[in-house]
Amino acid sequence: MKCKHFGTCGSCTVYDVSYEVELAGKKERVLGLLAPFEVEDLEVFSAEPSHYRARSEFKIWHDGDTCSYAMGRLDKKGAVNIGECPKVIVPIEKRMQPLLDKINSSEVLKHRLFSIEFLATTTDECLVTMIYHRKLEEDWNEEAKALEKLLNAKTMGRSRKQKVILSDEFVTEKLFIDGQDYLYKHYESGFTQPNPAVNIQMIEWAIKQAKKVEGKGDFLESYCGLGNFTLPLSKYFDRVLATEISKRSIYAAKENCELNDVNNIEFIRLASEEMTQALNKEREFTRLKDVDLDSYNFS
Repeated sequence: MKCKHFGTCGSCTVYDVSYEVELAGKKERVLGLLAPFEVEDLEVFSAEPSHYRARSEFKIWHDGDTCSYAMGRLDKKGAVNIGECPKVIVPIEKRMQPLLDKINSSEVLKHRLFSIEFLATTTDECLVTMIYHRKLEEDWNEEAKALEKLLNAKTMGRSRKQKVILSDEFVTEKLFIDGQDYLYKHYESGFTQPNPAVNIQMIEWAIKQAKKVEGKGDFLESYCGLGNFTLPLSKYFDRVLATEISKRSIYAAKENCELNDVNNIEFIRLASEEMTQALNKEREFTRLKDVDLDSYNFS
């Protein structure tokens, strides 16, 4: 990967060696950490060297009447204006400059604009969240609606105690995993795996391990998020009990089950410590009143 901001932008701290050398160094470092456990080798999965990140956040730097994207400096001394970011996937990259041009041509869009967040998919969906240090009025809504059409993207506005949703606050990703397509709703401000290609490899590695389990049995997953691993793994078990502490993530996980016609997963809002207490019968939880833990046969 090449970028004219290497050495100044703090987003990339390793830039003077090839990706292969960087990856080999990471493997060696992890093996060193695992040495006390007598781990002799690792199964390593590589990523694309550029255009791999499906979400990104940029500061907005105001210089007079002109806005620029900015990132924190590598030397941690302020910010640096950036004109490119080859880390982001193409659906983000191709919208960055048209978005900035539109912002710079609009007093409404640029006024007290603080930062911009992108959330995109491999199928070219994109959600742009514009964050302000001011209240957003109806004039902003009108400008932002025009922006959605220009970019062919969803647009949201945020400011203190305010969230303006013009169309949707999510994008729908489609990933080909273990021989089939899975659909995932990814919500703004929710956690998602930032590298889709590596995400697929991680899930398929987990499936490979699940296939080694003798007899299906049941599966318990902690901190399941939006069901990223849960859904593809579910077909290798009779039932799945998945816990998560984020209400938003559980909401998305249930939606994703419906999108993928998966019906053997029960989602519960519990921390892992609470789940352990429940399994050990140390404490009762109202959130588990309709769940018979004794009926599960965790593999």
